[in-house]
Amino acid sequence: MIKKIFLLVVLIVLFVGKNIFSQHEDQMKETESKVPELEQFHEVIYSIWHTAYPEKDYAALRSYAGEVNSLAEKIYSARLPGILRDKKAKWEKGIDEFKKSVNGYDSKAAGKDDAALLKAAEVLHSKYEMLVRVIRPVSKEVDEFHQQLYVIYHTYLPNKDYKKILSVSGKLVEKAEAISKMKISQKLEAKAEKINSAATDLLKATKDLDSLKKTTKGKDINLAVEKVHSKYQSLEELF
Repeated sequence: MIKKIFLLVVLIVLFVGKNIFSQHEDQMKETESKVPELEQFHEVIYSIWHTAYPEKDYAALRSYAGEVNSLAEKIYSARLPGILRDKKAKWEKGIDEFKKSVNGYDSKAAGKDDAALLKAAEVLHSKYEMLVRVIRPVSKEVDEFHQQLYVIYHTYLPNKDYKKILSVSGKLVEKAEAISKMKISQKLEAKAEKINSAATDLLKATKDLDSLKKTTKGKDINLAVEKVHSKYQSLEELF
């Protein structure tokens, strides 16, 4: 009897542990700015753009058409992770443009006009790069902040789990500080002043949230999180 009870307890622990691990794994996937199907397409577009295209290897360009079509189909039906939900409209617009470029490439690969095939390869590469830019994080520091904020804003806040929000608010401050110290790329130098100002505002809002650790008022925490989220959006728009 004791052995049966022990076995039952072990099975319950294993089951609960597996569910917790599975939930954690799902959450990790939702906070990663990645679309695996897009990454899989990179191999064929790399061969097209960096080998066949510059060498004007028309036979090779035509041979890639089948692979381009099959991999593109997976991209059309790919699901964006939760952290990229605000990119959905741009993603769908990009998909429409990408699909046209795939159809154009397929059509030119079936024809005999080599110059038109080269142009189609160029357009295909361009539209693929545009899709990548839609989901690419603006910077390592901003992406890491967003990953933490995503869990707070879309999991803890809706569930009114204020203890968890305040248990990670210190980490959010650290990530906001990293943003305020990050090096702004040469491409964004014209916006440097606005980016620095927005980063300062974000850091202040994040510190204001963290300062609420001694409060029990959910309303104050709600407002503070909403302010952090708003300041983050203002910063991201500058990129």
